Amino acid sequence: MNRYSKLEEELRKNKKRWLVTGVAGFIAGHILERLLNLGQEVVAIDNFSTGSKKNLMEIAGAVGKEAWSRLTFLEGDIQKPGIFNGLIDGADYVIHQAALGSVPRSIDRPTATFDSNINGFINLLEAARAAKVGRVVYASSSSVYGDSPDLPKIEAKVGAVLSPYAASKKTNEVIADAYGRVYPMQMVGLRYFNVFGPRQNPNGPYAAVIPKWVDSAFAGEKLIIMGDGETSRDFSFIENVVRANLLAATAKITSPVSVYNIACGDRTTLNQLASAIQIHVRDNGGPARLNIEYVPERAGDVRHSLADISKAKNELGYEVVVEAADGIRQTVEWTAGRKKASTKAA
Repeated sequence: MNRYSKLEEELRKNKKRWLVTGVAGFIAGHILERLLNLGQEVVAIDNFSTGSKKNLMEIAGAVGKEAWSRLTFLEGDIQKPGIFNGLIDGADYVIHQAALGSVPRSIDRPTATFDSNINGFINLLEAARAAKVGRVVYASSSSVYGDSPDLPKIEAKVGAVLSPYAASKKTNEVIADAYGRVYPMQMVGLRYFNVFGPRQNPNGPYAAVIPKWVDSAFAGEKLIIMGDGETSRDFSFIENVVRANLLAATAKITSPVSVYNIACGDRTTLNQLASAIQIHVRDNGGPARLNIEYVPERAGDVRHSLADISKAKNELGYEVVVEAADGIRQTVEWTAGRKKASTKAA
């Protein structure tokens, strides 16, 4: 039995109290669903700036009334002083996912990005310190590697950041390093690499590429590829990321400060991604061909991204249980099912 299977077994036997931020969003919503299904008690917060009430309603329907009754939810902004008063007390684990994401959004709105991602993070850490929380797991990002040309990316070597979003995540790591070294609390950062999967928002100017392309493909709309399509990413399916968070919260880590790459350890070019989406969309009743347009690359993007995940494997027991190719298939099938259900309801 692997480390994660053992962890699930342990959690089913022992109810713990978890604080999860950003819980109406994509990643934290999946973490919430898993924790409730494992019999855990969850205290959660979100201000719905990027997350949605629809996500929460879908989770409620998926887990059932008994599991949902173990959730205490507060609508609020993590930047507000005192927002965590009473919420964080007695928490066994803290998982911080709330953030204003997206490189393009950060370029358009740098102040909002810094306010949410940095000031909100500090507010949480101060509350955790006052409540004597032993460990905080927080979402970092592969964007901290910036202009470093090295592949694969290893945790010990980063480059100059290329966007305000990347700067905010790198600042989070600096702050976490200080808290972990000065105060009696462990700080564990997870550098996500292009997370995707069901329930990810396909709409809006800052939508991630996979949900946006899948939605556009089913609608017969044009897919926009920035650059020549040979830009590559280490796409990470949501199931791997959920497991990484639970492992990071509970693993026996001796260092006061740790960061880990969370990815698949494999690269997919945008051209390969478009081809895979075309095949799966066609197989699920969508158009047989995609209409693709190539446009200039956007500011703040890196050319290639590939993670070395050996540290997370060795220290956390992290395993890639869903490879990117299978995750793309699952995401397309989920979207197809959603569209069929919507058509029937109409």
